[in-house]
Amino acid sequence: MTTHIRQRHASAACIASLGMVLAAAGATAQITTFSVPGAGAGAFQGTRALSQDAAGTIMGYYLDASGVSHGFLRARHGSFTTFDAPGAGTGYFQGTSPYGVNLEGAITGLYIDASNVSHGFLRAPDGSFTTIDVPGAGAGAGQGTTAGNINPAGTILGSYIDAVNVYHCFLRTPDGSFTSIDVPGAGTGAGQGTNTTIGGNISPAGEIIGYTIDASNVNHGFLRTTDGSFTTFDAPGAGTGAGQGTTPQGVNPAGAIEGSYVDASNVMHGFLRTPDGRFTTFDAPGAGTGAFQGTGPSSLNPAGEIVGIYFDATNAFHGFLRTPGGSITTLDIPGAGTGAFQGTLAISNNAAGEIVGIYIDASGVFHGYLRTP
Repeated sequence: MTTHIRQRHASAACIASLGMVLAAAGATAQITTFSVPGAGAGAFQGTRALSQDAAGTIMGYYLDASGVSHGFLRARHGSFTTFDAPGAGTGYFQGTSPYGVNLEGAITGLYIDASNVSHGFLRAPDGSFTTIDVPGAGAGAGQGTTAGNINPAGTILGSYIDAVNVYHCFLRTPDGSFTSIDVPGAGTGAGQGTNTTIGGNISPAGEIIGYTIDASNVNHGFLRTTDGSFTTFDAPGAGTGAGQGTTPQGVNPAGAIEGSYVDASNVMHGFLRTPDGRFTTFDAPGAGTGAFQGTGPSSLNPAGEIVGIYFDATNAFHGFLRTPGGSITTLDIPGAGTGAFQGTLAISNNAAGEIVGIYIDASGVFHGYLRTP
């Protein structure tokens, strides 16, 4: 989705875990729901499950009853490890928010300190932390560094906001060196520049995707190859007004890219771009057609399956799974609310077809889930 998310050692039993069997797309799927011990039970609080590593460990963050963010790992058997980056603030909407994990279990993310400045972090599989502050990142409230993606080689892709509130991307190699990335044509005003989303925006080979915000505040997709060259692209039908345009969300090992575009009526649609530059656009059945409704892909696995979220005509959320052949299955987790800004979000899918995501209940509380084929 177009929103750049910036919110957030004890092993414990799952507070609210439920296993059940659903019929979906002609096959049975096992659904496990969970809430991290210590997660708040008020509106906008709770558990955000974001992705899964090769061992089946689910990574995400939770907001406690004070609105502070903390990282968590959920092992395949259901136990939890929670963590806070050194230097993370303890005030409202401060704290630790992991965003990316690689096959080795290294985690990247951000923490927001007591002055509301963001800092990137790398958490090694042994639990040790490295703080990441990109040279040139601003040091004021709302500025700083986000480490959002990590590939198997340990190269980190993220973004930073400078002292005049312009976005820039960066690459950090395992030896700690930085490369700042600004795509030609990116705007240079506050809230403009070169940005990337979180999770799957760097391939195993080191190709990266992201988006630029131009001087008219329109989004455009980009692909940067390992030699540093850029290809910019716009999905067919993308609008050209402020807040409209194209936002890639993920790239798989084959080089296929998925994402969303916002049209001239501010409706969101999904797209798939093949490695040779051809586009397929799609809408989930049941997606709303009003302004700020529609279809938002979030993850593309090696098999070419896409998961994501759609907003219906009442602004409720639903997850979806799109096969390589183009068929789309709606995913609604039992217990999800049905009101505006409630429902099911499919966030990531792995090579085994397992889906990790979030559902929001009728009280506006967030919970995690794992869907296993």
